Amino acid sequence: MSDSDSFGVFAAKMRAAGLSDAAVRAFEGNYRALQRRETGLMGEGELEPVVELPRSGELEVPGAERFGELIRRTVVIKLNGGLGTGMGLEKAKSLLTVRDGLTFLDLIAKQMLLLRGNAGAGAVPRVLFMNSFSTSEDTLGFLAKYPELGGGAEIELMQNRVPKVLVADLTPLEWPGQPELEWCPPGHGDLYASLAGSGWLDRLLGEGIVYAFVSNADNLGATLDPALLAWFAESGVPFAMEVTRRTEADRKGGHLARRRRDGRLVLRESAQCPAEDEAAFQDTGRHRYFNTNNLWVRLDRLKEALEAGGGMIPLPMIRNEKTADPRDGKSPKVYQLETAMGAAIESFDGAAAIEVPRVRFAPVKTTGDLLVVRSSACRLTDDFRLELEPSRGGEPPVVDLDGKLYKMVDGLERLAGRGVPCLKECGRLTVKGEVVFEPGVVVRGDAAFVNEGSGPLVVAAGEYGTGVVQS
Repeated sequence: MSDSDSFGVFAAKMRAAGLSDAAVRAFEGNYRALQRRETGLMGEGELEPVVELPRSGELEVPGAERFGELIRRTVVIKLNGGLGTGMGLEKAKSLLTVRDGLTFLDLIAKQMLLLRGNAGAGAVPRVLFMNSFSTSEDTLGFLAKYPELGGGAEIELMQNRVPKVLVADLTPLEWPGQPELEWCPPGHGDLYASLAGSGWLDRLLGEGIVYAFVSNADNLGATLDPALLAWFAESGVPFAMEVTRRTEADRKGGHLARRRRDGRLVLRESAQCPAEDEAAFQDTGRHRYFNTNNLWVRLDRLKEALEAGGGMIPLPMIRNEKTADPRDGKSPKVYQLETAMGAAIESFDGAAAIEVPRVRFAPVKTTGDLLVVRSSACRLTDDFRLELEPSRGGEPPVVDLDGKLYKMVDGLERLAGRGVPCLKECGRLTVKGEVVFEPGVVVRGDAAFVNEGSGPLVVAAGEYGTGVVQS
């Protein structure tokens, strides 16, 4: 089969599964890039650091009337497709308990209802949860206790799925015993194809909604900020990314840069960095801005870009090599082709970025992150945001937990189920071996708890400063 014909079997498979033409076109773009042996890599020599950006702290807050006008033209989209399998979960990660018995979904719902009440704008802004096939049922079932948000089809944007590609011959994986393993998520860059293919893009525009604020469901600091909304609306830019200053905790995350050949802003993820440029990638003094994945998109300009691109937004392909069955290292090797939604910053003429304070970025990707947000290093505000304590100056504690014991949530519960240590003045917390924190543990500075014995090291209530507590 020639390269020109090879995509047909993928297209047929996707259409048979009920996927939209927009989803098929988006995947074809990635597959063709794979055929051309594109790696999506961005070498350091191709980029220039971004030195200075406007700051959200210098923006004016709109008056109540203006904010009410803007909010009626806005949709809030929460990315909620993740199962949190890397943390041992088999349900939507947003169903994890965060604080005071409340889950991510509880807090998002409360944020939206409070925002609507304060804006005095009825059932606006509209909110959509971008679910995957794995999270849809759990999410909609849970949110039924908030009927004021709307239900079912009124609050859901369904993420697409795409075929896994065999490394050996670039054909679709066939796995009859477990056909669900033939598919994988396409990354959050699928947002644009999902909006177009589901009909939501046209529906929102038909309702007069032109501004979209997009953020991850696990980032409870990302709320619809009136000053940012007004800035975005009045700037006229089609696309804007919120960024914040990188710290040691972010050095492996995607950063903003400017492409030398055309001056456009670009997002470089770790998977797109050549090995020889890793030191420069992780240099937070050189590449100082970290993508929070809080994005602002003008939906009318998105529609124009989709039409100009033949129904797709050209995003750099990210090629991840996996095994067909993640639990079987001997199963055939496959490529999972993904895109990042922030990478669309290079696809819009006049796209912009703005520096925001660290309080707008409090994601949970690991059990270490979960321990931080459950601890006193973070606080739950009256408007249901989760943010770092101001005294920390925007620097989260670095938490290094023993990966063999605490990578999964059940391991974290063994560690801190009795009591979450106070991390308000902690610089770095290191835990190696089997450790159990009792209630009332306070950690200051850089403290390590190391157990090389056979039984658990029980850490009693008290203050622990810089140094090592060893069994």
